[in-house]
Amino acid sequence: MFDDPATRNKLVAVRGLKMHFPIHAGILRRHVGDVKAVDGVTFDIFEGETLGLVGESGCGKSTCGRALLRLYEVTAGSIEINGIDIADLSPKELRAIRPEMQMVFQDPQASLNPRMTVAAIIGEPLDEHTSLSKSEKLARIYELMDAVGLSRDFANRFPHEFSGGQRQRIGIARALALNPKFIVCDEPIAALDVSIQAQVVNLLEDLQEQFGLTYLFISHDLSMVRHIADRVAVMYLGKLAELAPRESLYHAPLHPYTQALLSAVPDPDPAVEAVTERIILEGDVPSPANPPEGCNFCTRCPQVMDICHIEDPEFREVVTGHYVACHRYNEAEDEFASAMAAYEENELNQQGEN
Repeated sequence: MFDDPATRNKLVAVRGLKMHFPIHAGILRRHVGDVKAVDGVTFDIFEGETLGLVGESGCGKSTCGRALLRLYEVTAGSIEINGIDIADLSPKELRAIRPEMQMVFQDPQASLNPRMTVAAIIGEPLDEHTSLSKSEKLARIYELMDAVGLSRDFANRFPHEFSGGQRQRIGIARALALNPKFIVCDEPIAALDVSIQAQVVNLLEDLQEQFGLTYLFISHDLSMVRHIADRVAVMYLGKLAELAPRESLYHAPLHPYTQALLSAVPDPDPAVEAVTERIILEGDVPSPANPPEGCNFCTRCPQVMDICHIEDPEFREVVTGHYVACHRYNEAEDEFASAMAAYEENELNQQGEN
């Protein structure tokens, strides 16, 4: 576990991040609206930690991750990485700090050039950002292949000759080539067989400890996020619904959307699974091009109040390190008190079992 947040260095600081994609229509291609993929997201990531980002398909997780690395030109907000606001940097300035931040993509087959060998793929960042000699570059490529568990004999093979897990290891080696401090892992296990997923996640954890890496780990798999993440952020329709330390969020989720998500996670214990109550959300997710007034979850929330249809709730800290955007904790202190009492009772029960 990490020390008190005040004693940790903040590597990534995101404030009011917006990523809107324009909608054009008609013969004259007039601007008629925007798809609000990311709409005012604020969070921090501390050095050496893993922040898990979860949510259903289309909520803006991957867009947020790509915007953090300036793979998209952001609409508004600031993104500070190691004290430098990269949101407004020129292409030349951005290129100079690009080695500090890298990405591992979801589909290892689509993210690797099929015409390049493994050595060429891993060595490409070294060609672009370093002046290493040929022998030094080859030594670095071999070092990276060793780090991710690939045989050096594979250096002259092509991506199609590898399994999905091996291709993802190639992508991870490429991301590590320039000794980055921050890596965005965009659903790195989603395209892999279940038997391979744990291997890749364990590899990421080992590399984090070995090289002192900081991760933003984007995933649908709540069980895997619980395994790898130190803190978890829950996203819905372009906004953060909740952000908290891992155990706090999984044992005592405050936001109704988080509660519904966690209720859907199967439990390996048949006795627990048999009595688990599912929270079934009604209706469909609204379009990010036309989000509802007030809280963006108000159209599906089982605990909706009148104010939810009028006013967007503030994303605020309701207990140390636990942030939530819900009017229930702005208006009803007794609701919050009961939720925290349940959390404390759960903690005591777990300690008794251990």
